[in-house]
Amino acid sequence: MRYAPAILLGRVARTLARWRKPGGGSAVPGLVVNTIAPGFLPRTLNGFPGGLVIVTGSAGKSTTTKMLVAALRAHGLSVFTNQSTANISQGLTSALLERVSLTGRIEGDIAVLEMDEGHGALISASLDPRVVVLTNVMVDQIDRFHDSDMVAAMLAKIAQRATGSVVLNADDLYLARLGDGIAPGVSVARYGVADEVLAANPRGLGYTLTSPTRLDAADGMVLTGVSGLDATVLVDGRVHELRLPARGTHYAVDALTALAAARAALLDRFDADVAVAAISTIPPVFGRGEVVSVRGTTVEFVLVQNPASLQLNVDSLDPDTEQILVAVGSDVRDPSYLWPADTSGLGHVLIASGSKSYDIGLQLAYDGVLVDRIEPDLGRALDDFLALPEPARGVKTIIFSADSMRRTRAHLGLETNEADPS
Repeated sequence: MRYAPAILLGRVARTLARWRKPGGGSAVPGLVVNTIAPGFLPRTLNGFPGGLVIVTGSAGKSTTTKMLVAALRAHGLSVFTNQSTANISQGLTSALLERVSLTGRIEGDIAVLEMDEGHGALISASLDPRVVVLTNVMVDQIDRFHDSDMVAAMLAKIAQRATGSVVLNADDLYLARLGDGIAPGVSVARYGVADEVLAANPRGLGYTLTSPTRLDAADGMVLTGVSGLDATVLVDGRVHELRLPARGTHYAVDALTALAAARAALLDRFDADVAVAAISTIPPVFGRGEVVSVRGTTVEFVLVQNPASLQLNVDSLDPDTEQILVAVGSDVRDPSYLWPADTSGLGHVLIASGSKSYDIGLQLAYDGVLVDRIEPDLGRALDDFLALPEPARGVKTIIFSADSMRRTRAHLGLETNEADPS
């Protein structure tokens, strides 16, 4: 009961935050609890009977986590997980407050948590995860992490806390090196992408590839094919077909990651058919290929968070898309951060918006993309974009950075944080 006062205060803070900002304020109650009871978060996370699974890396965390949770639940496990956008320490604590009792316990067999690599490294010394899942290392959030070596060092710090398994992308050079240094007694489960898939993605998958890129099928799971929303994976010598929540090879890699993580968490209970079926049914994850109906029209949301995700999403965009709005906000502090991406595949953008509207508009112009209008006022841009007649081909598509995603959802009256779909 020593955490009861902190839990009660956190819940009061949550109520006040939601009253002041409906749909937002998710980090406030966690900040309150972490300040007055710093031991609450690690004690609760370490208390699940089936242990703790941490999913971390530069990109793919949210989608991988949602897929993994679906696979584990399909095997009959009761899973606690965090909101897909609440992956820093105060967000994690806020997610716990939704379900924790006054004694600091949560009903559930296992916890699966998406974790920001920076915050995860800070709290890792107090955690004892049974499984750590590493997605990739990219040039990401340069204002925080500076370079890929720094990201790799943080992931290594988290991985060293694993007590059972470390699941990693064997095609990622940084992770391949990291896997060689895992402590004795902790297994390393590797997965990778077949050469045929890599050849179909000449721009790469956003991370630095090992050379040569090879993965013996006996050592792990292999992504063998991707076509639109369909993918094939090789698991223990058997080919399985699965359906992706959104277009793009990067989503297929997320599915492969989730399968490898599910096997590491379930051990002998793992059934590839059950896991594949569960993963094939999940909807897009909060802004990542999510299709919504708003103001009588259908809109696809495409979230980009770094140069690699911008490139991968541009490359996988439906070529029939004729109405596109691109919005880049204050989270991209240095607009040159996105310059490595070749946006020429967009062809024609109706509106460039957000606080960095002129900057992204300039990049698009240099890449040969026709931009009809620059509109810094995102609300006005959204209103005008949605008021346009229905497109003759494709659906209205909004490509946005994280800041513009939150502002877009708020302006349109949509939830700005995704709850755990229990």
